[in-house]
Order: sequence, then C-alpha cells, then structure tokens
Amino acid sequence: MRKPYVLLLAAQLLPSVLLWPAGPAYAADNGSWSVFPVSSEVSQRPYFYVTAHPGTTVRDKVVVANKTGRPLTFRLYAADAYNTARDGGFAVRTVKERQRGVGAWVRPEKSRVTVPARGSVTVPFTLRVPERAEPGDHPGALVALDERIDAGDGSLAVGVQRAVGARLYLRVNGPTVPALAVEKVRVRHTQPLVPGTGDSTATISYTLHNTGNVTLTPRVELRAQGLFGRTLLARDLTAIPSELLPGQRVRLAEPWHGAPQLDWADVTLTASAEDTRESASVSFFALPWLVALVLGAGLVAAGVVFRVRRRRRSADQGRLTGVV
Repeated sequence: MRKPYVLLLAAQLLPSVLLWPAGPAYAADNGSWSVFPVSSEVSQRPYFYVTAHPGTTVRDKVVVANKTGRPLTFRLYAADAYNTARDGGFAVRTVKERQRGVGAWVRPEKSRVTVPARGSVTVPFTLRVPERAEPGDHPGALVALDERIDAGDGSLAVGVQRAVGARLYLRVNGPTVPALAVEKVRVRHTQPLVPGTGDSTATISYTLHNTGNVTLTPRVELRAQGLFGRTLLARDLTAIPSELLPGQRVRLAEPWHGAPQLDWADVTLTASAEDTRESASVSFFALPWLVALVLGAGLVAAGVVFRVRRRRRSADQGRLTGVV
C-alpha cells in the first residue's frame, strides 16, 4: 500500500509569520524541524525569490533546523509546486514524482543531512536555469523529508512520512502573459416541494484556470439576475486560492443560501487578476416539483381536452357534409 505523504509549507504559516520576529522564525515549521533561506544581516527572507535569464546559474543556501532533543536525518530535495485540487492550496511534488521545473533544475550539495539535536545545518545548492527555459514563473520548494514511517497511534492502517518545505519562487526573464479563464460553470439547485415551506439552496461550481505564465492572485465576483433584470445575488468570493500558479486548474464551489424558488436565474462569474478579466455564465430555472407536477398535469389535461374537441369538431363537420 502506498504511504500517504504529509508536507507542511511556509504558506500554511503565513498568519503567524507576520507576527513572529526576524530570523529563523520565518521558517516553514512543523514543530520538530524547520526549513528556511539563509539570511544576511541586512535582510531576512521568508522564501527564496530568484529572477534569472535562461542559461543562468544561481547559487544559494538553505538551512535545516532540528528542534527536537535527538539527531534527525532528512532527505533534502527540490520539488515543483502545484495547486491542490481540493482548495487550491500551495503544494509540491513528492520525491518519487517526476520534476519538470525548479525540482529538476535545483541540486542541493547534499541529498541527505543529519542535523544534531537542537542544532541546524546549512546546505548550499545550485539552480541551473536551462537555455530553453520558458519565460515566466516556475514555483517550487526545497524540501526536508523525514523518510521514517510514522505509524501513528495504531488506529490507522497506513503510515505517514512528514516533510517541511521552504518555497522557491523563480521567474525566468522574458515576456510575461497574465491570463485567466473561468470554465465549466454548473449550478446544483435544491428547493422544497411546496414553495415557501422551506429553504432553497444552490451550489455554484466552477473551474478557475491560470492559462498564462505568471502566478496570479485572482479575485472572483459572483452575480445572479432574475426575470426582468432583478439582482438576486451580488458577492465577492473569498474561498479562492491566494496564489494560482501558471497552468493550474482549481475546481471550486460557492454555496448560495436563499436561492430563488420560482424564477429564471442567470449566474455570471467574473475572474480578474492583474491585467486580465474573464467571465462565464450559466442559467437555471427554479421550479418546485409540486408546481412542475401541477403545470405538467394541467398541460396534459389541456392537451386531452384539445384533442377531444378537435375530434368532435371533425365528426360534426363529417355529418354536415353527409347531409348535404
């Protein structure tokens, strides 16, 4: 059985980072060990930020600090970053996955390091940007992985490996193209059988797609209009990724409490970031089942009455023709 892999990244600590003092407190930290860039006396770096031309070689150093009372050994490697499908969070590839960007271009001087109890180790690394590297952002991280399997408390049948990563943001010089798309907008609507006897809700799902080559901080507006242009909903969404990485798609959903119970609604999602703005729409007809059944029965009855009258009219016309 494949072991699950747990990774803590600096982004998960961002609210605390803003309050912590300078120095190693900027590190990505899981309570047992932390990983962070070497900082100078002039500035403290929360992450690695690198801008380079294709073909450039950059050298830097990463620190792995052990907060426990015993030595720890780590696998040190670089990894490409991506957005998680569940919530768009910042995550990186595991050591066994294929790396195509920063994960393939960064080489730590040591692939395994043993850090003494309550001590730290500084490891130089080299970033070689390929000659044919595409312009734009190539995010990733330097990861310290504890390769031991943590069996937990025995209540679970699978083990866990823990890792901590310090983010590395690389921008390769060249044309930058911010571009964003809203795709596959869907509405799932539920409502009471009888109008006015309960709450009506809807879930609006959509895909946010970074089609450009730079990291975006998207904003999404949700608007819904009913018949005759009435505004049913106007909302700026908050449950969106703080960073949408180049080429990444994230499937998101927004609940709508108090959705219409009898109306025609046009739902529009508008995503914007930097110099890009795109919209996508979907429509749905809110009609309670009881009303639908009554209307359906009424239409069927009207159809039957119409056909009966039509037959009678035809029969009457036939008899008149025979008399003549």
